[in-house]
Amino acid sequence: MTPLGEKTKTLLQGVSTPTLTTVLFKRGLRNVFLTGLRPVNARAARVVGEAFTLRYIPAREDLDRIEVFQDPKHPQRAAIEAVPPGHVLVMDCRNDARAASGGGILMTRLMVRGAAGVVTDGGLRDTPEIAELDFPVFCRAPSAPLNLALHHAVDMNVPIACAGVAIYPGDLIVGDGDGIVCVPRHLADEAAAEGWEQERKERFVTMKIRKGAPLVGTYPPNEATTAEYKKWLADGEPEL
Repeated sequence: MTPLGEKTKTLLQGVSTPTLTTVLFKRGLRNVFLTGLRPVNARAARVVGEAFTLRYIPAREDLDRIEVFQDPKHPQRAAIEAVPPGHVLVMDCRNDARAASGGGILMTRLMVRGAAGVVTDGGLRDTPEIAELDFPVFCRAPSAPLNLALHHAVDMNVPIACAGVAIYPGDLIVGDGDGIVCVPRHLADEAAAEGWEQERKERFVTMKIRKGAPLVGTYPPNEATTAEYKKWLADGEPEL
């Protein structure tokens, strides 16, 4: 897979998830927002990185015993050590938050290894501890029971579903205070460029609305507002 350009990552850092859903909607993609997942630490919600996936199936009592964690090849523990720096670990827990898919120690290890963040549609334990980390972590809900109670880790870096959205390894995961959006890898460059321009245009529109401009002709911009916007760009984007 071709490495993602730093320019694309930098642009995406300045694009909100609402803007990205609109950009992708224009391209026919309506199911890209991972509904119901919230940042554990709202002060560390901004994340951009390529997806590295981990898939769980329902646990089975004869297989999922506490002793399995002694095996360094256990898929959950192996995934923690395999996520490349700058990538986001995305976990498929079948939208079931009754048991944790990780906890404070695993999240700390990922942070120290240089992962960009963590996204799970299951639960997480130790959330007060995780909330103290300067590390983007998103989950469905806090959950104290360990993962073996309900989740059996089976494989990693394969296509998964997370919060009802298809996630392929290498897709772009973008998160902020509103939640998580998955940007298909082949659309990353154009979505980043268009999203960044939309953010700039909406900043101009917001300033006009604050000054009392009506919605009609301002949002969306008509020809006159578009001409005013182009002049604003030429003038160096001053405060209105």
